[in-house]
Amino acid sequence: MLTIDPSSNTERENYKLLIGSIIPRPIAFVTTLSQAGVLNGAPFSYFNIVSANPPMVSMSIQRSGGKQKDTARNILETKEFVIHIVDEDNVDKINETAASLPPEQSEIDLAKLSPVPSTEISVPGVMESKIRMECVLEQAIEVAGTTDLIIGRIVQFHIDEAIYEQGKIDPTGLAAVSRLAGNDYAKIGETFTITRPK
Repeated sequence: MLTIDPSSNTERENYKLLIGSIIPRPIAFVTTLSQAGVLNGAPFSYFNIVSANPPMVSMSIQRSGGKQKDTARNILETKEFVIHIVDEDNVDKINETAASLPPEQSEIDLAKLSPVPSTEISVPGVMESKIRMECVLEQAIEVAGTTDLIIGRIVQFHIDEAIYEQGKIDPTGLAAVSRLAGNDYAKIGETFTITRPK
């Protein structure tokens, strides 16, 4: 067994260990609005559930050269955002939004995604997603001066009727994709069931 002290690694070396180890990671495609009204969109794989009551999710947004990314800045300014689940049907378009654009340019326009109004917040979502969640900012934590940890409270779910039945979401129909390391992604493959002990 190889033993590695993270304090002796560079940030890049630790990053590679983390993204290679913690797999698969769900991907949130996040839309936000700038104060100038530009609809921003970006994917993040440091993303997960925080709580069911109230329903909350978190995402971690790494700063670039010490500067906040557009998504983090927009969320802190407007206190609203929309999270979409990335799936096999939209992953190619979502990947286009990972391009580094200036704040005044919309990744939504670049990827030719279709904005759709939200019902509870001012930030639009995109039509190309089977699941989207309208969120308001619950808490933002600056971590080590390098990262913005965002916790959002979900105020509205939008779910494609074709994948929803009796309160449950069909994972095969959703066909969510997950992030691995480098340029690699994963689909939902074979599943299995284990009964939890009482």
